Amino acid sequence: MRQFFTIAGNAFMELVRQPIFLLLMTGSVLFEIFLAVPYYFAFGDEPKLVANSTLAVMLLAGLFGAVVSASSSLAREIRSGTALAVLSKPVGRAQFLLAKFAGLAAALTILTFINMIGVLLASRMAFDAYGKTDLPAIEIFGAGIVLAYCLGGLSNFFLRRPFVSDTVFAMVVFCTVAAFIVFQYTKQMESLGTPAKVNWDLLPAGILVLFALWILAALALACSTRLDTIATLAICSALFLIGLMSDYFFGQRAAHGELWASTLYSVIPNWQLFWLADAIETGRNTFQWAYVGKALAYAVCYAGAALAVGTALFEERELS
Repeated sequence: MRQFFTIAGNAFMELVRQPIFLLLMTGSVLFEIFLAVPYYFAFGDEPKLVANSTLAVMLLAGLFGAVVSASSSLAREIRSGTALAVLSKPVGRAQFLLAKFAGLAAALTILTFINMIGVLLASRMAFDAYGKTDLPAIEIFGAGIVLAYCLGGLSNFFLRRPFVSDTVFAMVVFCTVAAFIVFQYTKQMESLGTPAKVNWDLLPAGILVLFALWILAALALACSTRLDTIATLAICSALFLIGLMSDYFFGQRAAHGELWASTLYSVIPNWQLFWLADAIETGRNTFQWAYVGKALAYAVCYAGAALAVGTALFEERELS
């Protein structure tokens, strides 16, 4: 187990030290905050529009992050020969692949945590035609991001520490503190006489998005055992798009007993199972946490199956 945790820790640190990871984290959370700034004039549906948009940004940022991180974590090491050097030690290929997935899942969890803060903050900042932009929240949260970058720069200049990883960890701390200050010590009017509140129902929706990203990470890692970044991105994007429409393409035919449709409906992940925004809009929020538990079981089983296929492909891969 010591080798497993060592490889997983190294994979995690390698991913959070990638500049693309920091740029993706910063860009996605800032874009989520931006979505709560304009006047939409959506006839009272502004909070729903902001919630759906920010969750979509979280999912797409995680999709890109999962593919890029999986490719940089595994495919690049196979090309450079690092994987062969590690596997020359008493480390099995299955253990190596599972440890890589653990590090990748931890990095995606941090990315989703920062995006979840942005989603909750955007739900607090959303307003209708009678409200106004929450400037204090923007200033406080922006100051938290600036402080995180300043701390990363200072640690790099004076202590010779990696700028990117220190900035990522500083963003986790400062963004959390900034969001707490906004939630507890500032006030915002959503409409005339209506104080704005955080939509905490988005929290289970964000957790489901994280489960979907774990499945995407497992699929991307399985593809990275044989393919490069562009091919992995193409396959994962195709599976993502087909999975969004699997109910339409395969669900009805599977219900009528067609074998091919039942097979594809089981093999291709149904991403609609991880999208809780529609249920939140209809007010059906009493079942969310029980549903989250079922979705976790589905995500674990599907990610395990994808990693099993990836292990089989990796066992047959010539590394020399």
